[in-house]
Amino acid sequence: MASDLINRYLWILQILISSGSHGLTLSEISRKWEQRFGEPYSRRTFNNHRNKIEEIFGIPISCNPSTNRYTVNYGEDALDRDATVDWLIDTFTAKNILSLSKERLSGRVSVEDIPSGHKWLTDILSYMQENKILEIEYGKYQSTSSDIYHVMPYAVKEDAKRWYLVGYCQERSALRVYGLDRIKSVSDTGEVFKMPKTFDVDNLFEESFGIYLTEGKEALVIELKVDAREARYLEDLPIHPSQRLKTKDADGYSIYVIRVVPNENLIMEICKRGPRVEVLSPQSVRQEVADVIRRTNDLYK
Repeated sequence: MASDLINRYLWILQILISSGSHGLTLSEISRKWEQRFGEPYSRRTFNNHRNKIEEIFGIPISCNPSTNRYTVNYGEDALDRDATVDWLIDTFTAKNILSLSKERLSGRVSVEDIPSGHKWLTDILSYMQENKILEIEYGKYQSTSSDIYHVMPYAVKEDAKRWYLVGYCQERSALRVYGLDRIKSVSDTGEVFKMPKTFDVDNLFEESFGIYLTEGKEALVIELKVDAREARYLEDLPIHPSQRLKTKDADGYSIYVIRVVPNENLIMEICKRGPRVEVLSPQSVRQEVADVIRRTNDLYK
């Protein structure tokens, strides 16, 4: 499967990055491969994998002809190419270490169960590389039935512990967002599409809170009054990428500004912070927060 190959590519990157500038010989790589996957590893297979790794991740595996040692020059240049590569390698490495350490560290490592649809993530990433049109079977939360869609996979995006597929749906003739945990099957239609040159998933959601598409909706400048304790949290983990500090008074309160299209998720994000965060403006957002708090309070009277 495509997901198995991606995992193996990442494994190769991980062991070479771990070896640092010293690198590994082909015999050392082959020995590690046999220990990990239980099968021999030929020079021809390794060279094929080297080419695919550079093609997919943009990271070349170099060989020093004087020592015949292979290294990955994973410095600033590589880091600048694509932050997603960092995520892929870090995620795989952590997963690999946790898996191998499960018995030794039993009762000492706790990992939160996240229903993010990792079952489909590596397959979709592989299809994205080849611009393949996908057929997905998708079930919505509001319904027990599922629908079949033909989707051009433009991007994947993580949000609130879930992974999403962002793509052009042929049936809807529009961009749509699909939660990977709601996808029941993914298959290759055998057709390809041409990726829009100007598409950028970060730009698409720049004014969004969460995974909601904002086309045709107006972003608002929202002012938040935050107490000293919450301000420390927001400095480490901003409520939105647009967040900036406007003022800070002598009493320890800070006023932060974000620019975003309001939605239900934003309102709930503010409400969960309780009295530590107050919406100062605009009045429409302040009123929405007040309404949710009032309805919640009514439940407990």
